[in-house]
Amino acid sequence: MNEEILNRFDPTNPLTSSSCGSSEPFALRVLGDSMEPEFPDGCIVIIDTSADFENDAYVFAKHNDEFIFRQLKITDGKYSLAALNPGYETLEIPGLEAVHGRIVQRAGVRRSMHKHYL
Repeated sequence: MNEEILNRFDPTNPLTSSSCGSSEPFALRVLGDSMEPEFPDGCIVIIDTSADFENDAYVFAKHNDEFIFRQLKITDGKYSLAALNPGYETLEIPGLEAVHGRIVQRAGVRRSMHKHYL
C-alpha cells in the first residue's frame, strides 16, 4: 500500500481520509441496522458532498463528534436526523452545517440492489 495514503488516514475524519478532493463523491460501507430495510448492513453508499440537502434526503452528517448516516427531516425550520429503523431515536441538529453530504446511490452485491437517490 502507498505509505503516503496510510500516513494521511484518520479514521475519525472520513472526509480527509482519502485521496479524493473535497467536492468529489466518495463511497462508504453502511455499518449497523439503523437505516434498514432500505440500506442493509454492509451495503455501499455513494456520498456527494456538493449535492443540495432537502427534506427526506438521505445524508451523511456529524452529530456529537461522530459521522452518521440518517434521513434529514426539516419541519417548521427545525432540523433532525431520523433512522429508518424505529429502534433508533431521532437526533436534533442545529442546522444544515452538520450535514456533510447526500447519499446519491446505494450499491449492493447484486446489480438489482443498486438504486439512485436524487
